[in-house]
Amino acid sequence: MLREMTPGDDGAIEPPSRDRRPADRVSLRADLRAALPDAGAAVLVTVAVFAFLYVRMESGDSATVAVMPFMDDPATYWMYLLSQAFGWSGLLWAWGTVMLGLLLSGPRPARPPVSRQVLERWHRTTSLTAMALMFAHALMFAAELVRYEARLAWAERLWAGFADTFVPGWYDSGTGQIAIPIGQGALYLAVPLGLLFYVRHRIGANTWRRLHRFVIVVYVLSVWHTLLYGTNVWYGEWPRTVLWLLQLPVAALLLLRLLRPARRSEQLGPLRRREGVSLLGRAVRAAGRVAAGAVVVGLLIVVASGHDGGRERPAEPASTSPHAHEPE
Repeated sequence: MLREMTPGDDGAIEPPSRDRRPADRVSLRADLRAALPDAGAAVLVTVAVFAFLYVRMESGDSATVAVMPFMDDPATYWMYLLSQAFGWSGLLWAWGTVMLGLLLSGPRPARPPVSRQVLERWHRTTSLTAMALMFAHALMFAAELVRYEARLAWAERLWAGFADTFVPGWYDSGTGQIAIPIGQGALYLAVPLGLLFYVRHRIGANTWRRLHRFVIVVYVLSVWHTLLYGTNVWYGEWPRTVLWLLQLPVAALLLLRLLRPARRSEQLGPLRRREGVSLLGRAVRAAGRVAAGAVVVGLLIVVASGHDGGRERPAEPASTSPHAHEPE
């Protein structure tokens, strides 16, 4: 018997594949290729941020130097600056991928500027780029700690840098005792939650969808880590204000997504069981709407009042180190 022949993308006739994937199956390899332009843009942004931080440190205007005066030599502490640059570009890309995700899961405009398929691809590629930037941020921080621990042997220096950066609870100096575990939590949640998309056909679409909602937790942890440990936003100046302002559209879109979700099963209709949703589930969703509304109001109050948790810049900066040695 003759086997059925199907037209290929270029119009040619191709034999049917024995391992044909479903039309909606997206492979990680394909998305990694599609993410190359996005990653290239992220590298350019990181370089620009690094140059900005380098110039500010060299001129003495850097808030990092105000926090840690011994860091007034950018040529020495360039790995720390690069870690900061990766962190800021990673937070920017995380902001973008969260915004895209909320646009996809919220009310759909009648005439969107781009197709849903394009938005989904952008959401996936920015997510992959954000994960890579987060890892690069942590890796450069570890490299700076290895350079800093010059009094130790190389094996001990490598272990100290790795443990302080990647082992929760190991870092034992100052604000980092809280801020670094928060950042580690963001990284360790981001990777599995981002990559589960590519195995959703194995774990089930509903399971993946429930887990994917926790991506917003990753973003909240990332912002919290930055507010606590980002020396460039320690003081109540314009960088901290901009960081708070960027959270307003995220909170507004989250509230809109909760009020008018794209999925009909998530909409609040008459107070009765419908489409397998329990009354408890409906109560949780209603509470989520109230909480999101409260966040929007809180952010507006913070920005309008200027009380954003920023510290006052000291007249004489304290002499602290990034990771103080314990007395022996």
